[in-house]
Amino acid sequence: MPHHDLVVIGTGSGNTFLDERYADKDVALVEHGVFGGTCLNVGCIPTKMYVYAADVAEHVRRAAKYGVDASIDKIRWSDIRDRVFGRIDPISAGGREYRVQRSPNITVYFGHASFTGPRALRVERTDGSGEDELTADQVVVAAGGRPMIPPVIAKSGIPYETSDTVMRIDDVPRRLAVIGGGYIAAEFAHVFSALGSKVTLVVRGSRLLKSHDGTISQAYTDLAVQGSRIDVKLSTQVKRASRTGDETTLELDDGTTLAADVVLVAAGRVPNGDRMNLGAAGIGTHSDGRIEVDRFQRTSAKGVWAMGDVSSPWQLKHVANREAKVVGHNVLHPDDLVEIDHRYVPSAVFTDPQVASVGKTEEQCREIGIDYAVKVQRFGDVAFGWAMEDTTSLCKVIAEKGTGRLLGAHIMGPDASSLIQPLIQAMSFGLHAREMATGQYWIHPALPEVVENALLGLDI
Repeated sequence: MPHHDLVVIGTGSGNTFLDERYADKDVALVEHGVFGGTCLNVGCIPTKMYVYAADVAEHVRRAAKYGVDASIDKIRWSDIRDRVFGRIDPISAGGREYRVQRSPNITVYFGHASFTGPRALRVERTDGSGEDELTADQVVVAAGGRPMIPPVIAKSGIPYETSDTVMRIDDVPRRLAVIGGGYIAAEFAHVFSALGSKVTLVVRGSRLLKSHDGTISQAYTDLAVQGSRIDVKLSTQVKRASRTGDETTLELDDGTTLAADVVLVAAGRVPNGDRMNLGAAGIGTHSDGRIEVDRFQRTSAKGVWAMGDVSSPWQLKHVANREAKVVGHNVLHPDDLVEIDHRYVPSAVFTDPQVASVGKTEEQCREIGIDYAVKVQRFGDVAFGWAMEDTTSLCKVIAEKGTGRLLGAHIMGPDASSLIQPLIQAMSFGLHAREMATGQYWIHPALPEVVENALLGLDI
C-alpha cells in the first residue's frame, strides 16, 4: 500500500499550492474528472468567454439607441464554442501532462477517492482497471462540488443539461427552459437569449438572485420580468417532466405547461463530500454537506484539511484560491499557522446587467441591529451614465452611522464587477466612507463617480 507525505484530492485550486516548497515531499494528486477543476473547465472561465460573446451581440442590437445602425448577420455558435474550448482544453491537458510527466515527486491517481479510515483512502480508477489503497501523513480535500438536480427532474428520465455540459452542445436551442433563479441561471439565460434562444426561466422563489441585497435582487427581477428577452415564471416549480421525440414538456405547479428543446438545470451546486465516506476518517460536516473547517482550514480529523467548494459556503474561485494559499502554508508549518480571512468576500454575476456585491446586505444589517445609513446612487445621475443613456443601473452602499465604517456595497449595471473593487479595498483596509470619498481624486467624467457620489450621499 503506497504511503505519501501528502495526498491532495482534486486538481482545481488544490493543485495550485504544490510549488517548489513541496519539492522534497512525496505527494499524491487524485482526480476523477477533468484535470484543472470546475473553474477552468466548466465554470468561471468558459462561462465568461460565452458571456463576452453575448455582451457583444447585445451591444450590436442596442446600437441604434446611440445613433449607430447595426445588425447581426449570423450567430456562429460552433465558432464561439470552439474559441472557448480551443483555449481551455489545451490548458487542462497541459496541466495534466505537467503533473504526470514533469513533477517527479508527485504521483497522479485518476479515479474516485473515498476514505477507508483516518488518512487512508481507496481510489477507484476511472478506467475501470481496479483500485488503489493509499495512506498519508496529511490529506487535503479539495474535491469541489457538482450541479444539484431536483428529484422531479432526476426521476423523470428526461435528458437535461447542466452548467457542466451545456456549453459543449452542438447548436443553440430554439427553446431553452432554465430551472433556477440564481447566478448560474442568470448568466446562462443571458448567454443563450443573446445568442438566439427563446429562454424561459422557471424560478421557485419570488425573486431572481434572492441571496443578494433586496434592492438589487428586486431591481434585477423587475428588469428581467419587464424585458422582452426572457420569459420569467416566478414562484413556480416543475411538477412533472416528460419527453416526446425532440420535445420536452414541463408541467408546472401553476397549471401551465412549458415546451422546450433543451432543459438546463441550474438549481445550485452541492459539495462532493457526501460521496467520499467522510465518516470513516472522522471528518465532520455541516447540515448542508459541507466539510467543517476551522479558521486554519483544518477539519475535525487530525492531519486532514479541506478547502474550496467542498467546505466553503462561498462557491467562488477567488475564495478557493485564497484558501489554497492558507492550506499550502499550514500543511508545511504546523507550528506557525495562518488564518483565513473571510470578512469581505466579494462576488459578481456576469449577466445583463452585471451584479456585484461585498459585505452585508441591508436585510442583514437590520437583522443584527446595526445603526446604519444607506445610499442608492443611479448611474444615470453621473456624466458617463448620461453618455450611456442608462436609466436602470444603481450603486448601493451601506455604512455604520457615527463611524462611517463601510458595511456593504451592491452594484447592478455595466462593469459592476470592476466598479466594486475600490469598495472591497476600502472595507478590507478599514477606509471609512467619508475618507474614501474625499481623500482621493475621482476621474471625471468616468463611471466610478457613481461610487463617489454614493459615498458622499451617506447620512452618517
